[in-house]
Amino acid sequence: MQIGVNVPNFAPGTDPDVLRRWAQTVEGLGFDLLMVSDHIVVTPDVAEQYPAPFYEPFTTLSWLAGVTSRVRLGTTVLIVPYRHPLLMARMAANLNRLSGGRLVLGVGVGWARQEFEALGVPFQRRGALTDDHLRAMRDAWQNTDDYDSGAIPIWVGGNSEAGMRRAVLLGDAWHPLRVAPGRLAEAAARLKTIAADLGRPVPALVPRIALQETREPVTAPDRLAGVGTIDQITDDIDQIRLLGAEAVVLDPFNGDLTEIRQPERAWRTLAAVAAHHRSQEGR
Repeated sequence: MQIGVNVPNFAPGTDPDVLRRWAQTVEGLGFDLLMVSDHIVVTPDVAEQYPAPFYEPFTTLSWLAGVTSRVRLGTTVLIVPYRHPLLMARMAANLNRLSGGRLVLGVGVGWARQEFEALGVPFQRRGALTDDHLRAMRDAWQNTDDYDSGAIPIWVGGNSEAGMRRAVLLGDAWHPLRVAPGRLAEAAARLKTIAADLGRPVPALVPRIALQETREPVTAPDRLAGVGTIDQITDDIDQIRLLGAEAVVLDPFNGDLTEIRQPERAWRTLAAVAAHHRSQEGR
């Protein structure tokens, strides 16, 4: 199982030097993926959770491709309705080629109603637009030499039944975000049922979980996977491995903007996770 990190590409304190240090830390610790999030217009509903500056993912990953050599690069998640599908297909294909085939395209339908309005995209049609855009992107990659993508994997986000169906029909993997451990096991079983009902292969399981280390164990029934002591975090990752997941992405941003400016604590936790992962893989 591969392990990735969702690097914060937003908020005061984030600048090119911090992004470079994040990339070098993630690759240096031996992680497999470096992923970033997506917003275009930092409207009030976006800023409440992810304040400016917000570095656009395609341009940011293109730059980070030049300061890394091995780690795969991806989006978690690209908001599909925000861009013309042929523009997305072009940018993704170019980035994949420039990075030596390292791109992973995590995608989603979006949630920020004000941002949709600012971009002139109908919020109520975001699901249908996502489906149409994904089909158009795949058509461009498959039928036009100029859009050669090198088989970019598409990870479809969305924790709902609709998200799982979209992953089965249009994706290579299902990418649920920030879930409870028990809920993930139930959802993985449901994913197999949906695939069987639709007569399609079961997409790979590639969840994104929290990464928040605490001194004392977290015993709340609604604890998210990845929240707790380092033993709880590594056990959550081990349980995800036992579910047959192809990858798991760790998200160190938990709403505390001071940690954006002081990422060293997250890096220490990531180092402990990396050491545990190496020990498990070496068995």
